[in-house]
Amino acid sequence: MRTITIKPKAITHNLNQVKKLAPQSKVLAMVKSNAYGHGVAAVLPALMQADGIGVATFTEALEARQLGWNKTIGLVEGSFTADEWQQAIEHDISCVIHHVPQLTWALDNIPPVESATRVVWLKYNTGMNRLGFNAKGVMAAAKRLHEAGYQLILTTHFANADNRDHPLNALQIQRFTDVLNALRESISADIKGSLCNSAGTVNFSEHHHDWVRPGIILYGSSPVIDKSAQELDLQPAMSFSAQIIALQTVNANDAIGYGSRWVAQQDTRTALVSVGYGDGYPRVVSDDAYVSVIDSTNNQSYRCAVIGRVAMDMIVIDVSTVPEDAHLLDSQVLLWGDAPHIDEVAVHADTISYELLCRVTMRPRRIQA
Repeated sequence: MRTITIKPKAITHNLNQVKKLAPQSKVLAMVKSNAYGHGVAAVLPALMQADGIGVATFTEALEARQLGWNKTIGLVEGSFTADEWQQAIEHDISCVIHHVPQLTWALDNIPPVESATRVVWLKYNTGMNRLGFNAKGVMAAAKRLHEAGYQLILTTHFANADNRDHPLNALQIQRFTDVLNALRESISADIKGSLCNSAGTVNFSEHHHDWVRPGIILYGSSPVIDKSAQELDLQPAMSFSAQIIALQTVNANDAIGYGSRWVAQQDTRTALVSVGYGDGYPRVVSDDAYVSVIDSTNNQSYRCAVIGRVAMDMIVIDVSTVPEDAHLLDSQVLLWGDAPHIDEVAVHADTISYELLCRVTMRPRRIQA
């Protein structure tokens, strides 16, 4: 049986780690892309100590409201149409404004004073070069929004915060600091700042400002290149498991799976596991990929290599190192969780944990622990 186990207590633990890193800042917890694959409904109760949540689309924002989230919701790409801006007002959604059409909608349709939409996250492009105004444009937009009665949070996004020593980090920090100071001096001292994502929260403690915006760190994955999740005292919030459904011995010089990529160098005991890329386990894992097999009789765990090509519904693993008297048929196979950690699987698949989490399909059953 394919099973995704979500651990809300781990998410709360990871949120508390963020709050320890940024004790003077408010926390906008990212739950976009179905809470990084974990499920918004499962995650929201674990984030009650956050000051708000961030989503990418209005549909995501509406889902959170319907689930009972009554704190701040930040729409991090802003409204996509004038109609969505109006709906944001109706549902008390706070929006990013990053280009002129959004600015026009906000100025043409000003929310009531008590509306959460009166708080605008004004996006400044400091070097990511995706969304946001340039320095001159952000100053002009801020002036118009402030005069219209909006409360402003200047925000930007790091391009390389995972690598503390990347030279663009210092440039982005300086650009952001200069414009935030200019806004506070020329428009209002009450303008807030939000610079740090997960990696920035870890790497740039002196630049947390008023709001931090953690994402992947909440789900137990390291956001930086030089510290593991364990070193950051993070707990994996998702474990992904399946079962062994068959056992066999492959003769020396025989190949396994599509493309006959893996060839046995000697007689090899193998197990077939009921999971594949149709469930979200990556097809492109390297020969270093492994899983943990748990003997159902004594709970003993064994590290076993993934061999051959990952198929839609099945993988094959090498169980030669498992004692022959171990009970393997129907045993649980941990694809990621405590070991291997999802960060390891991501390395074996030449990708990042974000992608693996978001690509888990709805075929595995889901439970909470």
